[in-house]
Amino acid sequence: MARNKVQFQKGLDMAEFQRLYGSEEQCHAALVTMRWPTGFICPKCTTSKYSFCTPKRLFQCSGCGLQTSVRAGTVFQKSKTPLTKWFLAMHLMTCSKNDISGMELSRQLDVKWDTAWLIKQKLMEVMLQRNSIYKLKGDIQVDDAYQGGEKAGKPGRGAANKLPFVIAVETRDGRPIYTQLRVVSGFTNEAIRDYAMANIAAGARVLSDGLACWNGFDEAGLKHISKITGSGRPTDIGFKWVNTGLGNTKGSITGTCRSIDARHTPRYLASYEWRYNRRFELPKNLARLAGVAVTISPQPRKTIAAVRPKATDLSG
Repeated sequence: MARNKVQFQKGLDMAEFQRLYGSEEQCHAALVTMRWPTGFICPKCTTSKYSFCTPKRLFQCSGCGLQTSVRAGTVFQKSKTPLTKWFLAMHLMTCSKNDISGMELSRQLDVKWDTAWLIKQKLMEVMLQRNSIYKLKGDIQVDDAYQGGEKAGKPGRGAANKLPFVIAVETRDGRPIYTQLRVVSGFTNEAIRDYAMANIAAGARVLSDGLACWNGFDEAGLKHISKITGSGRPTDIGFKWVNTGLGNTKGSITGTCRSIDARHTPRYLASYEWRYNRRFELPKNLARLAGVAVTISPQPRKTIAAVRPKATDLSG
């Protein structure tokens, strides 16, 4: 049996990573090229003439006198962590099929867990924002899912301690191409209609089980096929890839992070979605993530870490 070319492709190995991004100067030069591919442009007056302060790595605009850095105005802003460690974090997060936990990331980067956790959250936020610009099209399988551990209270759908999300897989010639893992407010017609209008292209054909909320796809003007599958996870062959994707995602979360905070679940799901949808050319993924990171506005610690509970949770 022939091996899957995508699954067995060569990624960016550590030796090549060190050759490309092994020094602070290399990482800085790479970010400059990604942010200003045609040369420096002043973010204040758009002048292209500048002088450069090498010791502090600051650009000074010759027009308005603004001093700025390649980090300023991006997710790297105000971070004291060397760029070499940021790039290593991006490499480890993009080359790993099953994610990397915050604890393992802290060991690989040789930084405190808090620093590694924040770096990971910021990079996952980049992934989340990038994912939001894409829509699925063509033939799509969907299913409902929940993230959250077992706790006292109402079981099943509607449980207060569970976070609902939709998993959708776009297929082509019977093979999975792209996926979405998107948190929704609940499994209601209105919530699914809003999800469909924001994330699925017009003209798509959506296959779902008989859950009533999927009628939201009809309300969104999509071609919707509903198959009554009975209780439990649908076993019909038409749901093969959505079942596989959900199983892989749940297994990765449990096996790698053990558990994830519900308040950060959208980012974790976004990271799995981002990696899956970019599995075709693994060596390019670090540069893809870094290239988007320099276009995303700063993500201050207070907007990410401050929502965590006071008790330290070392999961994720």
